[in-house]
Amino acid sequence: MTPPEEEPDCRPTEPVLYLLSGKIGAGKSTLAATLAHRPKTLLFSEDTLLSELYPGEVSDISNYIRCSLRLKYALKDHIVNLLKSGFSVVLDFPANTPEGRRWGKELFEAAGVPHELHYLDIPNTICKSRLRARNKAGNHPFKASEAEFDTFTRLFIPPMPEEGFNIVRHVK
Repeated sequence: MTPPEEEPDCRPTEPVLYLLSGKIGAGKSTLAATLAHRPKTLLFSEDTLLSELYPGEVSDISNYIRCSLRLKYALKDHIVNLLKSGFSVVLDFPANTPEGRRWGKELFEAAGVPHELHYLDIPNTICKSRLRARNKAGNHPFKASEAEFDTFTRLFIPPMPEEGFNIVRHVK
């Protein structure tokens, strides 16, 4: 009797850039943490970095955009170099608009590596429920109100095939 064959490791052997798209409370950070458990994979969390680099400055959408753009500019070459060096990178940054996704595209194109854009297509009711629970738990760097959820949701544009991304859609 021969032993059963082991299942092949389906994890990528070459570096991959993982991008995330989804509304507040969709589960982007949870998925990002899961993806980051893969070998030679590093996680960059926008919320964590913004809260540590700009404490008290991210108080409204205009300040968020200003600080986020500064952070993306500062990280760009570093992320490209990590990808070129053989590391996969998970960007827990919301790729929620064509403009926001363009930054991710610049990264994987400059590094010459494959990518996955994980689109968490979760209903607003579930996202708001998760947001309330997250706010109550107090374990997230930022508390978003339901009004802020509504504002950001109005700006959300789901990824479209013509944008040229390898989209992995998650539904619940």
